[in-house]
Amino acid sequence: MTPAAFDDRSCRLGEGPLWHPRRQQLFWFDISGKKLLSRNSSGAMEWTFDEEVSAAGWISETMLLIASASALWSFDLSGGSRNRLCPLEADNAVTRSNDGRADPWGGFWIGTMGRNAETGAGAIYRFHQGVLRRLFSGITISNAICFAPDRSCAYFTDTTTSQVMQVALDRNGWPSGAPVVHLDLSAEGLAPDGAVTDASGTLWIAQWGASRVAAYQGGALVRTVDLPAAHITCPAFGGSDLTTLFATSATQGISQADLTGAHAHGQTFEIPGVAQGQAEPQVLLL
Repeated sequence: MTPAAFDDRSCRLGEGPLWHPRRQQLFWFDISGKKLLSRNSSGAMEWTFDEEVSAAGWISETMLLIASASALWSFDLSGGSRNRLCPLEADNAVTRSNDGRADPWGGFWIGTMGRNAETGAGAIYRFHQGVLRRLFSGITISNAICFAPDRSCAYFTDTTTSQVMQVALDRNGWPSGAPVVHLDLSAEGLAPDGAVTDASGTLWIAQWGASRVAAYQGGALVRTVDLPAAHITCPAFGGSDLTTLFATSATQGISQADLTGAHAHGQTFEIPGVAQGQAEPQVLLL
């Protein structure tokens, strides 16, 4: 269970790790670098975009849904072509996409935020059956979007509040009722970032500035995985048996002195045999 560098490319803002269950391959982003990154048995891969990209879901073996600063796209991994599925705050130059994840119904939840974390500038949306609908507004830094394995609820956070919210979902995956606080980390001064649930429903959440991913059951801390980078941004389960924990990280906000010489800030990590994850759902466009 010793963390190792899965990929040593240093991301200014690594985010959005996605284990593609058909390709058996990890994808992730450097938001600030406007890049989608990956690695397979042949080595490192990357694709560069003309604006920030931050989160993805898988549509098919060769096609990803990708969230950019202004739209949701279908992206062809084999040829690099893309097709715009719908605009995403395209008329708002202040915001960009941030955290996102496919839901168990084939939808895709995506959060936005101000490029400079402007207060309340962001929102959380659901893309489902070809339509984008806003779910929650007034969010400063959208993060931690993930879903209970029994489909009962979704989780999300505004990182600035230090609170992870829980909202019940109806049989079609839409919020039912108002969100409630599931986890309050404010007393500990912790900043929740990206998150994922494992097969048992345990919530694994990256904590910005704390060099770790922490696991919570029913709101209680049950485990931590320490990592050799200051800003861990998002976890994902993958590997052939979905028991390897991957985690992205960032160099953003780290002093130049701390970045000089050997360091692991911004790298993407893997820790085998952590817990039993669950496969990411397929995004259904119609």
